[in-house]
Amino acid sequence: MRNLVAQFDDWAERLRTIPHFELAEQILDESGYTAMWQNDKSPDSPGRLENLKELVRSMEEFETLGGFLEHIALVMDRATGDDGEAVSIMTLHSAKGLEFNTVFLPGWEEGLFPHQRSLDESGRAGLEEERRLAYVGITRARKRALISVAQNRRIHGLWQSAIPSRFLDELPADAVEVKDTGSSYGGYGYGGGAASRFNKADPFDSVYETPGWKRAQAQQASRKGGGPMTIEGDLVARSVDLGGSSSAYTFGDRVLHLKFGYGTVSGVEGNKLTIDFEKAGRKRVLDSFIKRG
Repeated sequence: MRNLVAQFDDWAERLRTIPHFELAEQILDESGYTAMWQNDKSPDSPGRLENLKELVRSMEEFETLGGFLEHIALVMDRATGDDGEAVSIMTLHSAKGLEFNTVFLPGWEEGLFPHQRSLDESGRAGLEEERRLAYVGITRARKRALISVAQNRRIHGLWQSAIPSRFLDELPADAVEVKDTGSSYGGYGYGGGAASRFNKADPFDSVYETPGWKRAQAQQASRKGGGPMTIEGDLVARSVDLGGSSSAYTFGDRVLHLKFGYGTVSGVEGNKLTIDFEKAGRKRVLDSFIKRG
């Protein structure tokens, strides 16, 4: 107990000389809390470590520790208050049944949903699990589900470009109302100028061959004159069959990935490639996410 109290006194003294977010990082390390999760082998440990990093980053937005704690106190007061209507926030895994009249589903972007880790580690099985979660999220809504995509997203303190999820392409066109927010992804994507089926005068004029997209084309043709539906975005990766399609890339090809940078193909399995990236190391990715370097 004496050592613990001495640690608290030491941390309180350091707060006089260093920023509060730096102190928070030191406390997590010196207390052994970070090391505990690093040594933990449970599936929850990676997420816990990411939460700790995000905690420190969120503290940087406040000038003082007092300001951060005041903000947290206000958030907690609102979260625990039971007077009046409120928004329920939950993960897709914890959702069940037709629970709400309106459901908001943000973050439908490649790499986030479906998550890149699921694709890299589990291939087709991982993709199917992510697709099942997409279905779970949509079917929580009794009346309407609002799906959104961010053009740029701040991840681990860095701004990263985002492209819409392949799952958007699979939605039944006759059940979807697509809206343009007024901004555009024009010139966005690989090389700064990738063509997008979303930012054309006729958004269904594309080379996509998926069944859902063909149905959307047919419906769009039948509703000419009523004004085309548009959506902002630049989806540069088409929905693919992870099982049997072949790749145009071969061993030794030099390629470029939007997130991982330049690399060399070291293995080919259908349309799944093993690539040795110069900075990110060895990754398994779909060939639809890369271009020749």
